[in-house]
Amino acid sequence: MDGFGARIGWGSKPAVVVVDVCLAYLEGGPLTDAGGRFEAARASAERVVEAARAGGHPVVFTTVRLAPGGADAGWFAVKVPGLSAFEEGSPYAAFPVAPAPRPGEVVVSKQYASGFFGTSLAATLNANRVDTVVVLGFSTSGCVRATALDALQHGFRPIVAREACGDREAATHDQNLLDLDAKYADVLPEQAVIDHLTGASS
Repeated sequence: MDGFGARIGWGSKPAVVVVDVCLAYLEGGPLTDAGGRFEAARASAERVVEAARAGGHPVVFTTVRLAPGGADAGWFAVKVPGLSAFEEGSPYAAFPVAPAPRPGEVVVSKQYASGFFGTSLAATLNANRVDTVVVLGFSTSGCVRATALDALQHGFRPIVAREACGDREAATHDQNLLDLDAKYADVLPEQAVIDHLTGASS
């Protein structure tokens, strides 16, 4: 996968964007998988987030927050009935024990796939002079892909942490990472991302 597309590379000021890592996708949630892929991605995401914090880099979380009946999600709620897990009052929209926002870390609420669409994410990153966005979370083919693509289109260097992304189907996960790496982002292994965030690599 690495090297399929030209490398964008890292800028001088990275941030990590944790996309929709919530209980809906984990064990007992309505959107989970049978193979433990989401849980494995959650554990990887936790390690990447801790590396970013250790390196002094911003960490931003996204979460889906929908009005009752999906009234503010338009046709997206019609196309994806499972979004009801994120309606106001649902316990499944909560963050797991880790990774979870710490005091002072920004949480961006959204109604659609991309963390950038209709949100303050770009403004928050620009205010922090961020030029590189490490994207991870759930799901690879949906909100992770949309957020990575929009990061590129907003002028950021998108990095996708491979093991820190999860999807319900292994083939769907792999195909979307291949396509992202070919055209829109640098898809890198967890350890390479951690090494960069902690200063272990140049």
